[in-house]
Amino acid sequence: MTRTDMPSSFDERTMLTTFLDYARATVHAKCEGLSDEDARKAPLPGSPLMTISGLVSHLRWVEYSWMQVVFLGEEDEGPWTDEDPDREMRIGPDFPLAELLADYEAQSDRYRKLVASHDLGTLAKRKIRSGKEVELRWIIMHLIEETARHNGHIDILREMADGVTGD
Repeated sequence: MTRTDMPSSFDERTMLTTFLDYARATVHAKCEGLSDEDARKAPLPGSPLMTISGLVSHLRWVEYSWMQVVFLGEEDEGPWTDEDPDREMRIGPDFPLAELLADYEAQSDRYRKLVASHDLGTLAKRKIRSGKEVELRWIIMHLIEETARHNGHIDILREMADGVTGD
């Protein structure tokens, strides 16, 4: 997986997909060499769900929700429930980090193909919580924001776990 934020051209699609792939690849880069034990640590007393494993699981399921449930209109088969809306964060530490990252990458590959096969102006089949209709371009932009924000969390947790820092 190539990690670059420099698009091969400056059209809208290439820029959006390059930045999303860069953010996804950064998740993998920040987890490289991290032990499962360290990935499961929740060092912030006020945030017991904030683990690297939980964040990788969350990012995987967030993309699923936006692409398959909102954009494609499929039934929601995510791990969350009304009683446990953050379950994807809670179950992340139950899996080896390598498995979480492999699932995330395989899913990213599927969504790259999905995005490539649709016009950016295609409306999602489902409205978002606010009742607004959104286009695929908005979903991609939202995923860039979500992934980049959580990369910051992963960066901090990684430094706390084993002292490793990096870009």
